[in-house]
Amino acid sequence: MLESDDVADFLTGLAQQAAQSLSKGGGEVLCGVTLLRERQAATVASSSARARYMDEIQYNFGDGPCLTASREQLTISVPDLRREDRWPDYADAVLQHGIRSVLAVPFDLADEARAALNLYSTRWDNFTDHDIELAEGIVAQTSKALRLVVRFAARTETATHLKSAMESRTTIDLAVGIIMAQNRCSQGEAVEILKSASSSRNIKLRDIAATLVNSISPEAANTHFDH
Repeated sequence: MLESDDVADFLTGLAQQAAQSLSKGGGEVLCGVTLLRERQAATVASSSARARYMDEIQYNFGDGPCLTASREQLTISVPDLRREDRWPDYADAVLQHGIRSVLAVPFDLADEARAALNLYSTRWDNFTDHDIELAEGIVAQTSKALRLVVRFAARTETATHLKSAMESRTTIDLAVGIIMAQNRCSQGEAVEILKSASSSRNIKLRDIAATLVNSISPEAANTHFDH
Protein backbone atom coordinates (compact mmCIF):
# COMPACT_ATOMS: atom_id res chain seq x y z
CA MET A 1 0.00 0.00 0.00
CA LEU A 2 2.87 2.36 0.81
CA GLU A 3 4.12 1.98 -2.77
CA SER A 4 0.71 2.86 -4.24
CA ASP A 5 -0.44 6.37 -5.04
CA ASP A 6 -3.76 5.55 -3.46
CA VAL A 7 -5.91 2.64 -2.36
CA ALA A 8 -7.49 2.23 -5.80
CA ASP A 9 -4.05 1.71 -7.33
CA PHE A 10 -3.22 -0.83 -4.64
CA LEU A 11 -6.37 -2.87 -5.24
CA THR A 12 -6.08 -2.63 -9.02
CA GLY A 13 -2.48 -3.82 -8.77
CA LEU A 14 -3.66 -6.71 -6.60
CA ALA A 15 -6.31 -7.73 -9.16
CA GLN A 16 -3.86 -7.49 -12.05
CA GLN A 17 -1.20 -9.48 -10.20
CA ALA A 18 -3.69 -12.22 -9.29
CA ALA A 19 -4.94 -12.43 -12.89
CA GLN A 20 -1.41 -12.59 -14.26
CA SER A 21 -0.26 -15.17 -11.71
CA LEU A 22 -3.12 -17.53 -12.57
CA SER A 23 -3.13 -17.07 -16.36
CA LYS A 24 -1.42 -19.99 -18.08
CA GLY A 25 -1.17 -21.83 -21.37
CA GLY A 26 -2.63 -18.98 -23.36
CA GLY A 27 -5.79 -18.89 -21.25
CA GLU A 28 -6.56 -15.45 -19.84
CA VAL A 29 -7.82 -15.15 -16.27
CA LEU A 30 -9.94 -12.14 -15.31
CA CYS A 31 -9.97 -10.80 -11.76
CA GLY A 32 -12.19 -8.47 -9.76
CA VAL A 33 -12.49 -7.53 -6.09
CA THR A 34 -16.05 -7.40 -4.75
CA LEU A 35 -16.81 -5.41 -1.61
CA LEU A 36 -20.14 -6.00 0.12
CA ARG A 37 -21.19 -3.31 2.57
CA GLU A 38 -24.62 -2.51 3.95
CA ARG A 39 -26.15 -5.06 1.55
CA GLN A 40 -24.67 -3.25 -1.44
CA ALA A 41 -22.12 -4.99 -3.65
CA ALA A 42 -19.56 -3.14 -5.74
CA THR A 43 -16.39 -3.94 -7.64
CA VAL A 44 -13.66 -1.83 -6.05
CA ALA A 45 -10.91 -3.01 -8.42
CA SER A 46 -10.50 -5.21 -11.49
CA SER A 47 -7.81 -6.46 -13.85
CA SER A 48 -9.78 -5.17 -16.85
CA ALA A 49 -13.08 -3.69 -17.96
CA ARG A 50 -14.24 -7.17 -18.94
CA ALA A 51 -13.53 -8.48 -15.44
CA ARG A 52 -15.57 -5.66 -13.93
CA TYR A 53 -18.45 -6.47 -16.27
CA MET A 54 -18.41 -10.13 -15.18
CA ASP A 55 -18.79 -8.95 -11.57
CA GLU A 56 -21.65 -6.64 -12.49
CA ILE A 57 -23.57 -9.48 -14.16
CA GLN A 58 -23.57 -11.21 -10.80
CA TYR A 59 -24.81 -8.13 -8.97
CA ASN A 60 -27.74 -7.90 -11.36
CA PHE A 61 -28.86 -11.37 -10.25
CA GLY A 62 -28.09 -10.67 -6.59
CA ASP A 63 -26.32 -13.99 -6.20
CA GLY A 64 -23.50 -16.08 -7.56
CA PRO A 65 -20.18 -17.64 -6.55
CA CYS A 66 -18.47 -14.37 -5.61
CA LEU A 67 -21.36 -13.05 -3.52
CA THR A 68 -21.76 -16.46 -1.89
CA ALA A 69 -18.04 -16.54 -1.04
CA SER A 70 -18.29 -13.05 0.46
CA ARG A 71 -21.40 -13.76 2.52
CA GLU A 72 -20.52 -17.24 3.73
CA GLN A 73 -16.74 -16.68 4.00
CA LEU A 74 -16.04 -19.82 2.00
CA THR A 75 -13.84 -20.41 -1.03
CA ILE A 76 -16.13 -21.23 -3.97
CA SER A 77 -14.74 -23.10 -6.97
CA VAL A 78 -16.89 -23.72 -10.04
CA PRO A 79 -14.95 -26.00 -12.43
CA ASP A 80 -17.59 -25.90 -15.16
CA LEU A 81 -20.48 -23.44 -15.26
CA ARG A 82 -22.33 -25.72 -17.69
CA ARG A 83 -22.66 -28.26 -14.90
CA GLU A 84 -23.43 -25.74 -12.13
CA ASP A 85 -26.98 -25.73 -10.76
CA ARG A 86 -26.67 -23.39 -7.75
CA TRP A 87 -27.06 -20.19 -9.80
CA PRO A 88 -28.62 -21.26 -13.12
CA ASP A 89 -29.63 -17.80 -14.40
CA TYR A 90 -26.25 -16.30 -13.51
CA ALA A 91 -24.40 -19.25 -15.05
CA ASP A 92 -26.33 -18.93 -18.32
CA ALA A 93 -25.59 -15.20 -18.51
CA VAL A 94 -21.85 -15.58 -17.88
CA LEU A 95 -21.53 -18.52 -20.26
CA GLN A 96 -22.79 -16.26 -23.03
CA HIS A 97 -19.64 -14.17 -22.48
CA GLY A 98 -17.35 -17.17 -22.82
CA ILE A 99 -16.64 -17.76 -19.14
CA ARG A 100 -16.45 -21.46 -18.22
CA SER A 101 -14.96 -21.63 -14.70
CA VAL A 102 -14.98 -19.33 -11.66
CA LEU A 103 -13.02 -19.16 -8.43
CA ALA A 104 -14.02 -16.84 -5.56
CA VAL A 105 -11.93 -16.46 -2.39
CA PRO A 106 -13.22 -14.40 0.57
CA PHE A 107 -11.13 -11.80 2.36
CA ASP A 108 -11.00 -11.95 6.14
CA LEU A 109 -12.26 -8.48 7.09
CA ALA A 110 -13.49 -9.48 10.56
CA ASP A 111 -16.72 -7.54 11.14
CA GLU A 112 -15.84 -4.57 8.94
CA ALA A 113 -17.50 -5.82 5.74
CA ARG A 114 -17.49 -8.73 3.30
CA ALA A 115 -15.26 -9.04 0.24
CA ALA A 116 -13.97 -11.60 -2.22
CA LEU A 117 -11.35 -12.00 -4.92
CA ASN A 118 -13.18 -13.11 -8.09
CA LEU A 119 -11.38 -15.06 -10.79
CA TYR A 120 -12.87 -15.97 -14.17
CA SER A 121 -11.52 -18.23 -16.91
CA THR A 122 -12.67 -19.06 -20.42
CA ARG A 123 -11.46 -22.64 -19.86
CA TRP A 124 -13.41 -25.26 -17.96
CA ASP A 125 -11.68 -26.85 -14.94
CA ASN A 126 -9.07 -24.13 -15.15
CA PHE A 127 -8.34 -23.64 -11.46
CA THR A 128 -6.29 -26.48 -9.96
CA ASP A 129 -5.75 -27.17 -6.27
CA HIS A 130 -2.44 -25.31 -6.60
CA ASP A 131 -4.25 -22.30 -8.13
CA ILE A 132 -6.77 -22.27 -5.30
CA GLU A 133 -3.94 -22.41 -2.75
CA LEU A 134 -2.16 -19.56 -4.54
CA ALA A 135 -5.31 -17.40 -4.64
CA GLU A 136 -6.01 -18.06 -0.98
CA GLY A 137 -2.42 -17.09 -0.19
CA ILE A 138 -2.78 -13.78 -2.05
CA VAL A 139 -6.00 -13.02 -0.19
CA ALA A 140 -4.51 -13.99 3.18
CA GLN A 141 -1.55 -11.66 2.65
CA THR A 142 -3.75 -8.69 1.75
CA SER A 143 -6.79 -9.19 4.00
CA LYS A 144 -5.34 -7.14 6.85
CA ALA A 145 -4.50 -4.23 4.55
CA LEU A 146 -7.99 -4.27 3.00
CA ARG A 147 -9.56 -4.54 6.46
CA LEU A 148 -7.77 -1.36 7.53
CA VAL A 149 -8.82 0.41 4.33
CA VAL A 150 -12.49 -0.50 4.84
CA ARG A 151 -12.37 0.48 8.53
CA PHE A 152 -10.83 3.84 7.68
CA ALA A 153 -13.42 4.43 4.94
CA ALA A 154 -16.28 3.63 7.33
CA ARG A 155 -14.97 6.05 9.94
CA THR A 156 -14.44 8.75 7.34
CA GLU A 157 -18.02 8.29 6.09
CA THR A 158 -19.34 8.46 9.66
CA ALA A 159 -17.44 11.68 10.29
CA THR A 160 -18.68 13.15 7.01
CA HIS A 161 -22.30 12.25 7.79
CA LEU A 162 -21.98 13.71 11.29
CA LYS A 163 -20.51 16.93 9.95
CA SER A 164 -23.28 17.17 7.35
CA ALA A 165 -25.95 16.56 10.00
CA MET A 166 -24.48 19.23 12.28
CA GLU A 167 -24.28 21.73 9.41
CA SER A 168 -27.94 21.08 8.58
CA ARG A 169 -28.83 21.46 12.24
CA THR A 170 -27.00 24.82 12.38
CA THR A 171 -28.89 26.15 9.35
CA ILE A 172 -32.24 25.00 10.76
CA ASP A 173 -31.51 26.56 14.16
CA LEU A 174 -30.62 29.86 12.51
CA ALA A 175 -33.84 29.78 10.48
CA VAL A 176 -35.86 29.08 13.64
CA GLY A 177 -34.20 32.08 15.32
CA ILE A 178 -35.09 34.31 12.37
CA ILE A 179 -38.73 33.18 12.48
CA MET A 180 -38.86 33.78 16.25
CA ALA A 181 -37.58 37.33 15.77
CA GLN A 182 -39.86 38.10 12.83
CA ASN A 183 -43.04 36.66 14.39
CA ARG A 184 -42.28 37.27 18.08
CA CYS A 185 -43.12 33.64 18.78
CA SER A 186 -41.69 30.77 20.82
CA GLN A 187 -39.10 28.33 19.56
CA GLY A 188 -41.70 25.57 19.30
CA GLU A 189 -44.03 27.77 17.26
CA ALA A 190 -41.14 28.78 14.97
CA VAL A 191 -40.27 25.14 14.35
CA GLU A 192 -43.87 24.37 13.41
CA ILE A 193 -43.95 27.33 11.01
CA LEU A 194 -40.80 26.08 9.33
CA LYS A 195 -42.13 22.51 9.11
CA SER A 196 -45.42 23.74 7.68
CA ALA A 197 -43.64 25.75 5.00
CA SER A 198 -41.48 22.74 4.15
CA SER A 199 -44.53 20.47 3.83
CA SER A 200 -46.70 22.86 1.83
CA ARG A 201 -43.93 23.63 -0.66
CA ASN A 202 -42.63 20.04 -0.74
CA ILE A 203 -39.12 21.23 -0.01
CA LYS A 204 -36.72 19.56 2.42
CA LEU A 205 -36.55 21.24 5.82
CA ARG A 206 -32.84 22.02 5.58
CA ASP A 207 -33.28 23.52 2.09
CA ILE A 208 -36.11 25.85 3.05
CA ALA A 209 -34.16 26.80 6.18
CA ALA A 210 -31.12 27.64 4.02
CA THR A 211 -33.28 29.79 1.74
CA LEU A 212 -34.55 31.77 4.72
CA VAL A 213 -31.06 32.23 6.18
CA ASN A 214 -29.67 33.33 2.79
CA SER A 215 -32.44 35.92 2.48
CA ILE A 216 -31.07 37.57 5.62
CA SER A 217 -27.37 37.11 4.98
CA PRO A 218 -25.63 35.99 1.77
CA GLU A 219 -22.78 34.61 3.85
CA ALA A 220 -22.93 30.86 4.25
CA ALA A 221 -23.82 29.57 7.69
CA ASN A 222 -20.82 28.15 9.54
CA THR A 223 -20.83 25.33 12.02
CA HIS A 224 -18.30 25.73 14.81
CA PHE A 225 -16.87 22.62 16.42
CA ASP A 226 -15.30 22.57 19.85
CA HIS A 227 -11.87 20.89 19.95
